[in-house]
Amino acid sequence: MTTLGILGASGHGCVVADAALLSGWSAVRFYDDNWPTLQMVGAWPVVGDSTVLLSQASELDGVIVAIGDNVVRLRWFSELMLHGAVLVSIVHPTAVISPFASIGDACTIAAQAVIGPFATVGHAAIVNTGATVDHHCRLANGVHVSPGAHLGGNVTVGEASWIGIGAAVRQLITIGSHAVVGAGAAVVADVPDGHVSVGVPARPRSLHGSA
Repeated sequence: MTTLGILGASGHGCVVADAALLSGWSAVRFYDDNWPTLQMVGAWPVVGDSTVLLSQASELDGVIVAIGDNVVRLRWFSELMLHGAVLVSIVHPTAVISPFASIGDACTIAAQAVIGPFATVGHAAIVNTGATVDHHCRLANGVHVSPGAHLGGNVTVGEASWIGIGAAVRQLITIGSHAVVGAGAAVVADVPDGHVSVGVPARPRSLHGSA
């Protein structure tokens, strides 16, 4: 029997658990800092908090972080690696990943996601339901491509950046680190580090409110 430990008893955690069981894992255990108040998430038990997970990490067959905040997810990825966790990626069986693509550790590739040839996806990234990452894209660690978002060929996305639900990014665009692309945005120009880009066509502005 193979048991997966999931840090983060949230809706996204349920998506990860569902994909894990569909892809061959025998059982899942959740860990969340709302334990012991939180005992169950969906059909699955919450058996401890993050401290308990760190103490048990080396005993589990695999561990993944199911926390939506990109920076927090990356921090826990590093912490768990230091504690000897076997950090695994979960790929839904309906996802399509080119054999020429590269996927890092502790990624979630959700249902009907598509990752094209020679694309690279860094550690602790999320390519969510129905998202597409076309050929030669480069996604850094901790990136989240939300449901229904589409990246054209040769798009670069920096560390911990978030591509919002239903967004479209034109080919050859570079999105910096810690940037946000708003839901439904059409990105036709580069997005600098730490900027948010919203609208059709999308216009970058500082996350702190200045243009």
